[in-house]
Amino acid sequence: MEEHYPFTLPPLPFAYDALLPELDEKTMYFHHDKHFAAYVETLNHLLERRPVYQSWPLWKLCRDWAELPDEIRQGVRNNAGGVYNHDLYFRTLHPTPVSSPGALLLGAIERDFGGLQALKGAIKTAALGQFGSGWAWLTAESDGRLSVCKTANQDTPLPLLPLLCCDVWEHAYYLQYQNRRAEYFENWWRLVDWPQLSSVYSQVISRCPRCPHP
Repeated sequence: MEEHYPFTLPPLPFAYDALLPELDEKTMYFHHDKHFAAYVETLNHLLERRPVYQSWPLWKLCRDWAELPDEIRQGVRNNAGGVYNHDLYFRTLHPTPVSSPGALLLGAIERDFGGLQALKGAIKTAALGQFGSGWAWLTAESDGRLSVCKTANQDTPLPLLPLLCCDVWEHAYYLQYQNRRAEYFENWWRLVDWPQLSSVYSQVISRCPRCPHP
């Protein structure tokens, strides 16, 4: 994903059918090529006549949307968040077999949640408890402390560093699971790319970045 405008749709990091049977080909196509693409296109459209904001990185558009002019504020809030969230969502999925966290991340999970199953339970509670559209998140602070939260619509948990997100908008699962959000969550959990998350978490610990990036 580009640092700032103009943004382009990142390619899906796997084949459309690579996540079967957990997530099917039709869902991947519409979720990535239609929904994600629409957020990218709309965000660019909102910014094309606003050169003063074209240098803002994506994370700043998401975090500091309240500073934008009235005419584009809500649109950028919605669409920058849609770009940021979907970019992270697809990059943290990986075909089975199921992976596991590295030692450093696993230690933090055990410290802050009591174990991987407890973390899963916390994220599932957030995902199922989000009324309507939104996201469930695993986030980190600059000192490595982990927490779980949920956000509505396309809001992000910034300035916390998002490590993992479960998309609970209906377009993420309804073609395959209809109203069975809990079943979708269980199968989504099997696809989490723990090596990728572990690598990002190691960077958090070693660098303590001031500004969170997806």
